[in-house]
Amino acid sequence: MKRPFQIVVLVLGGVGLLHASLFTDLYLNYVKAGMRPLLIASGALLLLLGVAETWSHRKPDDGGAHAEQHGHEHAGETGHGHGHASVPRVAWLLFLPVLSLLFYAPPALGAYTASRETPKEVTQQEHFDALPPTSPVPITLTDFTRRVQQDRKRAIKGRTVEMTGFVTPDKDGSGWYLTRIIISCCAADAQSVKVRMYGAVALPANTWVSVLGTWHPAGVLGTSTASAALDVGSVRKVARPGNGYTDALPLPTTR
Repeated sequence: MKRPFQIVVLVLGGVGLLHASLFTDLYLNYVKAGMRPLLIASGALLLLLGVAETWSHRKPDDGGAHAEQHGHEHAGETGHGHGHASVPRVAWLLFLPVLSLLFYAPPALGAYTASRETPKEVTQQEHFDALPPTSPVPITLTDFTRRVQQDRKRAIKGRTVEMTGFVTPDKDGSGWYLTRIIISCCAADAQSVKVRMYGAVALPANTWVSVLGTWHPAGVLGTSTASAALDVGSVRKVARPGNGYTDALPLPTTR
């Protein structure tokens, strides 16, 4: 691979990482917020390597130039070497990921991913604190599912709750789920948690919404037979929260 090509890839890669992590919040589409310092450091390192390579390439080197000229002459005499001097066609594909960070960043994971994977199983919990007396009760999708299926005191019964997530249409088009995607490190290890919605028309897929409603009676409340579902009272559009890759109470958007 020719050195100018290597230099361009290094520089564009560094600029793309810095653009996504230092000057915008695009990195939150792919990794957790805690990864930002590492991305900034990686982008800066790639940029420095590109600059160093450029400086090294521009330095005069008579001996190297003479050797390179001799090598070209030898290649011309023998008829070999043309393939070694050119960049393999497949190498140009390296430009695609670095250019995408600058001009067309892939969107965050959403309904397409959530509809094609098995929802994350909630962990077992023995003790549940009393729900706050406020109404509606802000709650995460995971906590709602636990309350419905594991809380023997059935404290969730009749309580109006508020949950936030994005719209995932059902595969057969008969309804929709409120969804959150959870990542441990990056988008590659993503898992989803979903709660079925009843009594409200689905908004377009991936629309972030805040939903008010009460548990939809299906199965025996407080046991594993109970369905993690909500009878919807109201739905309103909201911005994607700053902690969009966690199942936590929403934080204000950082965008």
